[in-house]
Amino acid sequence: MIRHGSLRLRLFILILTPLVLIAILLGYWRYTVAQQTAQELFDDSLLSAGLAISRDVAISEGDALSPTTRSLIRDASGGEIFYHVTGPGGIYVTGYAYPPASASPSEQDAYKPQFFEAIYRNEPVRVLKMTERITLDNLVGDATVTAWQRIADRNAFANELSIRAAILMGVLLATLAFVVWFGVARGLRPLLDLQNAIDLRSPDDLSEIKRPVPVEVHGIVKTLNRLFGQVETSINAHQVFISEAAHQLRNPAAAVQSMAEALRDAKTEADRDKRIAELVAAAKNSAAVAEQLLSLERLRQPTHQDQMEKIDFRAVVEEACAEMGVHILAKGVEFEVTMPDTSIMVAGDRVFLAEAIKNLLDNSMKHGGTKLSIISVVLQCDQDTIRLTVTDDGIGLTPDQSDTAFSRFSQLEPSDGSGLGLSIVSAVARRHGGQILINPAVKGASLTLELPKTR
Repeated sequence: MIRHGSLRLRLFILILTPLVLIAILLGYWRYTVAQQTAQELFDDSLLSAGLAISRDVAISEGDALSPTTRSLIRDASGGEIFYHVTGPGGIYVTGYAYPPASASPSEQDAYKPQFFEAIYRNEPVRVLKMTERITLDNLVGDATVTAWQRIADRNAFANELSIRAAILMGVLLATLAFVVWFGVARGLRPLLDLQNAIDLRSPDDLSEIKRPVPVEVHGIVKTLNRLFGQVETSINAHQVFISEAAHQLRNPAAAVQSMAEALRDAKTEADRDKRIAELVAAAKNSAAVAEQLLSLERLRQPTHQDQMEKIDFRAVVEEACAEMGVHILAKGVEFEVTMPDTSIMVAGDRVFLAEAIKNLLDNSMKHGGTKLSIISVVLQCDQDTIRLTVTDDGIGLTPDQSDTAFSRFSQLEPSDGSGLGLSIVSAVARRHGGQILINPAVKGASLTLELPKTR
């Protein structure tokens, strides 16, 4: 038995795998959003600080920043804020010296706040540069405020947001994994109950499984019940076959034993020779019955495509008729065979087909009666079907006797046959996708074996 691992584990992996992939995508999206959010928040904070510095410079005429503005700069969420202010004519007013400059100055509106990235003291920074018209010491002109923050502080804030989101998703995934693992186990419990119910079965109990199961398992239970039914039918058929076979073999075995005892008690040489001939005939009859029983059992086995070969059915009929013709002619019965000159191809088993033809001819000899004078074989073929018809002028057989004629161990009239010949022919026909038919006849019997033709 090939094992494919735990169904519980497979379901666990199938459920969690897409969730983990989605979590990874969401984590990447959340990190991107965190970066964008931090950029917007820090730029707003930088702009607020720049506006506050510009206002204080204008109010104090460059003397100092108000405590509120200093507190804003000190407590900004983006970390420490650096600033540099110049008055009209580029005069230094306050702040840090040597502010970072843009590598590519923008040509946009000079009074519109500009954001750009630059290097300050070997660190990347985010810079705000804004220009406003102010009055400073009776001078009216443009004042430029430059404020900047370290990008590392912004990234740390964004990373903190991402880590919080990752921790939240990790906790959710862990909780979900726990729920799925034990939830799947609980969901599979009906399967385990079904397994226990099957384990309690004995080889003699092949009744249907009637235990309530989930909808998804209905198909499995239905298939099991059908299989149990087929197995039970097969076992019953084997038991009937064995019983019937034992019954049929008992008579030939008793006959052989009786002939052997008669041979032992023979008084004269002539009587001994007669008993020997009868013993040989009884042994042959017993062997024939055993061979037919074995053929029936082989025909019960399922047909595999690799057992079928493309053969010339005309050649099979010719060989079977040549073998049986000797026995038919020896009984003083005329024997006619009519076949086309060309090959007739069929997919089948040569041995079984030959045995079916021999049984048809043997049936005519054994059940034709004392008035039997001729047996004819006609092989015909059309576009799709091959027809082999065996006709005799004996006692006769009608279509309404088909059930009895094709049943095992049944005979319409007492004879020295075993009652297996036509049942073997019927089994061979079914095995090859064909059928055996009893044709209406004015006199005697006419049977046709139909087989599909191989193109």
